[in-house]
Amino acid sequence: MLFLRHSYLALLLALSFSLTVQTWANGEEPYIAARKELFRQIEKNVRETSYYLNKSELDPQVLAALQKVPRHEFVDNALKNLAYENRPLPIGHGQTISQPFIVAIMTDLLSVGKGDRVLEIGTGSGYQAAILAEIVGEVYSIEIIEELGKSAQERLQRLGYTNIHLRLGDGYYGWQERGPFDAIIVTAAASHIPAPLISQLKPGGKIIIPVGGPFMAQQLVVVDKDVNGSLTTRQLLPVMFVPLTGKH
Repeated sequence: MLFLRHSYLALLLALSFSLTVQTWANGEEPYIAARKELFRQIEKNVRETSYYLNKSELDPQVLAALQKVPRHEFVDNALKNLAYENRPLPIGHGQTISQPFIVAIMTDLLSVGKGDRVLEIGTGSGYQAAILAEIVGEVYSIEIIEELGKSAQERLQRLGYTNIHLRLGDGYYGWQERGPFDAIIVTAAASHIPAPLISQLKPGGKIIIPVGGPFMAQQLVVVDKDVNGSLTTRQLLPVMFVPLTGKH
């Protein structure tokens, strides 16, 4: 079984890498080496945090999505040479595109797949939404900053994503008319877990959210809702996110 699992992973990555090379045939080859190094760093980070994550490797579909989505398309032109460094980068308006390792583990922890519907709070540049769109059926994403929301929508449309639905608004309240959701991911730190998001989560679903104040200790938290609606909350590892904005 172990051999088959690794063979399957190798096949997925090989196919994804082949598609990536074809897609980037128009002068974008310089990023390939940087992406390979980034993947080595992500895999190393996962092994180093396996105690907290309770796993030592990522789901193959998450790795395939990370391989396929071109992160350099989601950063400013002046920062494209840094796009595949394992670090957050500014995207304007005091916001950032998250560290690739954090994007990887948050996506993996959602435990989602084809047919699932995911709500994202904090569209930002659209990178996390694009990663999710490669894995799930539909992504619903909310951004409170108008300029970021509009530019993300234009970018995602240009890149051909038709299963991502964006809206401007305060993500604290979720997107009730489109819920309930199989999973919810919050990409900014909140002082507490918003009650509207809990109510919009399907039984059996998960919320991934950084909890803590700005310039204070933050923890990446997983909230599991069982079939009876009961909640279990787990703190995984320390993180640093920009704060969730809005009335709350």
